[in-house]
Amino acid sequence: MKTARYAWFVPVLTWVILLSACASGSLGKKVREPFHGSAYESNNRFFRGTGKGVSSQDNIARGKADIDAKAQLAGQVNTTMKQVADQYLGQTENADAADVADKFQSLVRQVMNTDISDLRKIGEQKYYNETSKEYTVFLAYEIKKNAMLRFMKKQAKTDKTINARQRDLIEKIIDEELEKIGEDEE
Repeated sequence: MKTARYAWFVPVLTWVILLSACASGSLGKKVREPFHGSAYESNNRFFRGTGKGVSSQDNIARGKADIDAKAQLAGQVNTTMKQVADQYLGQTENADAADVADKFQSLVRQVMNTDISDLRKIGEQKYYNETSKEYTVFLAYEIKKNAMLRFMKKQAKTDKTINARQRDLIEKIIDEELEKIGEDEE
C-alpha cells in the first residue's frame, strides 16, 4: 500500500525536471542562419533550396553546401511532380494512366539527373571560425517552375522510350501545370 500512496511522485518529479531543464535554456541559444525566411522558400513560381557546408577547406565547405542545396531542390521537384502524377492517376479513367504516370515520374528523374534547367544562385555567404579553423558556407538556389516544366516538355519530346500517346498525355499534364502557375509558355 505504501507504493500506491507515493505513485504520483514519479510523474510529478519527471515533469519538474523537464520544466527546469527547459527553463534553464539547456537547448542553447536559438541561431538565425542566412537564407531563411519567405524570400528563400519555394512558392507558386519558384522552387528554392538552401544548403550549408562546413569544412577546414573553403572549397570543400562550398561543395557540401552546393550538394545540400541541390538535393533540397531535387527533393521538392520530385515531390511536386509525384503529386502531379498522382493527381493525373486520380482524375483519369484511362487504362494506361499508371503507365503514363510512371513514364512521367521517370522523366522527372531523368531531368533531375541532368543539369537542372534555369538554376540560379540567389545567395552565397562564407564564414571562417578562427577558433575551430573551419569555413562555413551557405548557398541558396532557385529554379523557375515554368522553365523547369518547359524543359521537361522538351525532354519528353526527345525521349525515345515514350510513345506518341504517352508523350501527348505528358505534354497535357505539363501544360495544365504551366496554366496553374499562371505563366504562358514561350
